[in-house]
Amino acid sequence: MGQIKNALIRYRVIDKCLRNKYKPFPSKEELRTACEDALFGSSEGESICDSTIEKDLFYLRMEHDAPIMYSKKNRGYYYDSETFSLDDIPLTEDDLMAIRFAANTLSQFKDVDMFKQFGFAIDKIADRVALNTPEFAQDSKNYVQFETGTSVKGNEFLTPLLHGIRTRKYVYFDYTSFLSDNKSKSRKVIPFVLKEYRNRWYLVCFDTVKSKIITYALDRMSNVELSDNNYTENISFDTNRFFHHAVGITVIEEAPEKVIFKAENIAAKYIESQPFHHSQRVVKEGKNKMTFELSVMISEELIRAFLGYAGEIEVVEPQILKNQLIRRAKDLLSKY
Repeated sequence: MGQIKNALIRYRVIDKCLRNKYKPFPSKEELRTACEDALFGSSEGESICDSTIEKDLFYLRMEHDAPIMYSKKNRGYYYDSETFSLDDIPLTEDDLMAIRFAANTLSQFKDVDMFKQFGFAIDKIADRVALNTPEFAQDSKNYVQFETGTSVKGNEFLTPLLHGIRTRKYVYFDYTSFLSDNKSKSRKVIPFVLKEYRNRWYLVCFDTVKSKIITYALDRMSNVELSDNNYTENISFDTNRFFHHAVGITVIEEAPEKVIFKAENIAAKYIESQPFHHSQRVVKEGKNKMTFELSVMISEELIRAFLGYAGEIEVVEPQILKNQLIRRAKDLLSKY
């Protein structure tokens, strides 16, 4: 099982390297290094030899019709097709065995502090794998439907942006705001962290022109490039502290507010099982309502979350949040 798993991982790593437009024409040594790093966490050992990579390339050509070519001019390998990807090829039973093995391994560690924040994702992977066993694979889609994101635009920038964060590179990109009438503007930023929120990815960074920390959505980026040189600015940024009082992706440069709200019993059960924020706590339990308290920034995400419960939630304080909800409610009524 170990040899099969390692080979399948190498195939995926090689495929990813050959499709990486930011580092085209990888050499045999670069493919070997990438595979060793993915499997053993280091590229300095000798766990994978050149002949193994040669056999992998041959296997991919023969078994998956991979259009792998060698460029003498660039001294590296490439796909002779811009659309080819192993991701488009149906998984074999060996693939599924390797995934089941990995999912079972992950499941054993989901309660470890390091991985607790990924527990839901691990469970989701394990559920999908379990439903692809032979007895369920044929008709599981008729009985079980998973939530899926409707947009993955911008996800292709995750790898170069992560590389920019780790290697302290400036990042250049064109950005189209929802408020800019589809006119893009060039940005030069120092990247800090990638954050996912509701199936969308965002880059939190220091904008060198605006001289402040800004969050940009990856699905509105284009022409992403990394600088050749490292940035030298010493800008303090603590991810956990930055988002500590945030609901969603929006961070406001103001002190957090104490938010107290009441929820009817049915809504309260949902809210208690899926809190709006980690600071949420129950301050009073009544016969028909439950009272909660939060310490958060008053953001658009918080307002939309409250509006999602409509008349089942009553905000007690602060007044600024009550006014926002009253205005939104009046706007809603004016349209009907």
